[in-house]
This record gives sequence, C-alpha cells and structure tokens, in this order.
Amino acid sequence: MTSPTTARVGTATGHELAAEVFAPPGEPRGAALIVPAMGVTQGYYASFAGWLAEQGLVVATFDYRGMGRSRNGSLRDVKATILDWAAVDCAAMVDAVAARAPGKPLTWIGHSLGAQILPFVPAASRARIAKALAIASGTGYWREGPLGLRWRVWWLWYFLVPVAVRAVGYFPGKQLGVVGDVPGAAMRQWRRWCLDPEYAVGAEGEAARAQFAAVETPIHSLSFTDDELMSERNTASLLGLYTRAPKTVVRLHPRDVGERRIGHFGFFRRRFETSLWPHVTQWLAAA
Repeated sequence: MTSPTTARVGTATGHELAAEVFAPPGEPRGAALIVPAMGVTQGYYASFAGWLAEQGLVVATFDYRGMGRSRNGSLRDVKATILDWAAVDCAAMVDAVAARAPGKPLTWIGHSLGAQILPFVPAASRARIAKALAIASGTGYWREGPLGLRWRVWWLWYFLVPVAVRAVGYFPGKQLGVVGDVPGAAMRQWRRWCLDPEYAVGAEGEAARAQFAAVETPIHSLSFTDDELMSERNTASLLGLYTRAPKTVVRLHPRDVGERRIGHFGFFRRRFETSLWPHVTQWLAAA
C-alpha cells in the first residue's frame, strides 16, 4: 500500500487540521478527499485511501477540528459545530487537495456524515469538486432509521447526549461506547438534526434548504441493505434534499459481492479490495 505523508492544513479561522496525503506512483489523474463519518478518525480510511492512490489518484484523509489528531487541548474548549467542520475545515481540505492535482478532477468521498455536509462547503471551494460519492449515507432522522435501532437512538437523543454533554462539556463517546468523543456544540447540533423530520434542512431553516438546492455536483450513492445505522428511507430522504444534483443510486446486498456482511462501516475494510472498491474506480471512469 502507498505510504502517506503527514500534512498540517491551515484553515481560514487559524486552526490547523491533521491530514494524511497518499500520492500515486506517477502523475495523478485526479484527486480525492475522504470526508469522515461522525466520530470516525482518518486512520480508519487509510487502507482505502492507499488503494485509491495506487489507482492513480492523490488522496487526502483528515480529522475534523477537535477530532483525532486535529484535537488540540481539552475537548471542552472546542466550540466547533458541524457547520464549522463543513464551511471551514472541509473548505480548507478541498482547496489543499485541489492544489496537489491542479487541473485534474477532484472527487468528494463522503462516508455517512461526510456526504450530508457537502452543501455547507462554500460555493468557491465546492466548485472545485467534479463528483461526489456518498457511502452508507442518509439523513439521521431517527424515526426513519432501522427498526432495531430506534429505541437505542431515542435513549441517546433524549437522555444520554443531553446529560453527558451538560455534565462533561463534550460528548464522551469513547467511555460510553457510542460514536466517539465529539465536541459538545457539534453533538448538540447533530441531535437537533436527527430529531427533525427534515434533518439539517428542518433544523437549520430555509438557508440550509437553499444550500442543498444549490449543489449541482453529480452524486453517486452507494448503500447497503444490511446497514445497521442507515435505512433505505434515510438514504432516499438525503438524496431528495439535493434537488438539482444529478444522482445515481446503487444499493447492494452483501451477497451481490459474495459477502455475508458489509454494514455501515464495512466498505472501508481491506477485505473489500477486490469486491467493493473497484465499484468506485468504475464509477469514476464513467462519463
């Protein structure tokens, strides 16, 4: 696998993000930015990023402000929201990756939350993105989620998150075995989204609806029938918010690729190198 180089990417607000850059063996034919799911640090995506680099792309992974190696000091002092992650952190990463492959197409690869926040990236940075890939993504509205998850999510949003954030100053997900450690402001905002039938659009108002409608980047959605966190309805609801973006939708059962299990997080595991990962390069190669 291609070995990454470590980078520090400055943002417009003066923060620094920890990133890893995976360079292809020769001249890049394109670039990709892997945008993480909530609570997932960039190391989880390293195998897939390295494989993509071997296919000719310069690929970057990163941690949102306050997460993983972008965390600096006490998480109680991190005031970043999800909108800050998108408008500031993701914008800086898009610009940084684009600079490493000037004139080449840039693909946004969003896992779960990573595909939900594309509209909140400023238009100037978003214009650099040629295509967007949404992996295991949908809205997080809890009543549309998988049936077996709903009672646990009810407990999470109506008890665990409010109590824990108030008591600790952030969400101590590692100790609780849920999501991971997340800044308090981001977790409270995510809670508002997940409790609203229209998710971010309902929670943030008409400005957010307009931001979704402004996205014209072609979106390819790849979801899985055994996703324990995202239902088919969640996925359809998210895609429905992107009213002007051209969309293609693929929903796979594990047996479609000769597997017993994929789930919400499985796509990025190396065992899918020959079964699932080529789906991405085939889609990128398509007109």
